[in-house]
Amino acid sequence: MDLTVLWFCIVGFLFVGYFVLDGFDFGVGMSLPFLGRDDTDRRVLINTIGPVWDLNETWVIVAGASLFAAFPEWYATLFSGFYLPLLLILLALILRGVSFEYRHQRPEAAWKRRFDRMIVVGSAVPAFLWGVAFSNIVAGVPLDANHDYIGTFLGLLNPYALLGGLTTLLLFFTHGVVFVSLKTEGDIRVRARRLATRAGVLTIVVAAAFLLWTSVAHGTLASVLLSAVAAVTLIAAVLANSRGREGTAFALMAVTIGVAVLSLFFALFPDVMPASNDPANSLTIANASSSEYTLQIMSWVALIFLPLILAYQGFTYWVFRKRVSRAQIPAESTQGAH
Repeated sequence: MDLTVLWFCIVGFLFVGYFVLDGFDFGVGMSLPFLGRDDTDRRVLINTIGPVWDLNETWVIVAGASLFAAFPEWYATLFSGFYLPLLLILLALILRGVSFEYRHQRPEAAWKRRFDRMIVVGSAVPAFLWGVAFSNIVAGVPLDANHDYIGTFLGLLNPYALLGGLTTLLLFFTHGVVFVSLKTEGDIRVRARRLATRAGVLTIVVAAAFLLWTSVAHGTLASVLLSAVAAVTLIAAVLANSRGREGTAFALMAVTIGVAVLSLFFALFPDVMPASNDPANSLTIANASSSEYTLQIMSWVALIFLPLILAYQGFTYWVFRKRVSRAQIPAESTQGAH
């Protein structure tokens, strides 16, 4: 396989991993106003992702570093042209991480409510803006001959991109609520299952509209087939959740998100940043990649370290596989979410 194609696939795999794993973190954070009837409920919700949220978040760091090393031109155009939305995503992730650590530092209810609101915002903003960003990448943006973005921030908020943002927001929310039902016991588990079913129906409608638009306007045969698979697995996930099969529902939601992201990468290939104003200005895997020698070294590094990262991630999830319940949360605690 050509090394540029290989690294396009690796970058795609890393973003799939990030959206699947940090996606349910976002969903749990957004679920606080819906499932957190009191502080104990909210602590249960946060503790479901307490041991893993920061590990899940490292996937975007690895994806960004791989993008920088393998496709520096793509990285430069993306991070300069999409500077404001990516900055907002970064600030939201910082806000969310700080809130997880600080909400328990003082006992006052008002103190905790402020950080709970920041968790919600810090989860919803990336969930929405990642969809906006990737939708614009697939649709194409205006680039000059030097591959610099010549549009505006408001230009990124076009109808197709906004629908893409709403799709990722709802997908991650549903994914997170299904995860809550998988990881909790008692009343909160029942309420999470009901909420996931209601949210799942809305997600099916919005995601179907987005995938249909993508397939018609930007799709290839492979991306259309993958979109169809994503639609089927999403429907199956909602049905499994409604029948109380939480593990199956969560696995199907993970497949849905992963396949949907792959469909966007297949719709993009062989471009990495299409130019909407002039195809000659588009960035492709050929003119955006690093040298052959650089890609060879990176391939050996990935071959050694990627299996280790996956093994460590799997081990972490196995260790923290047990459900969380209200009974495990002391009435007064100074312990964090880890």
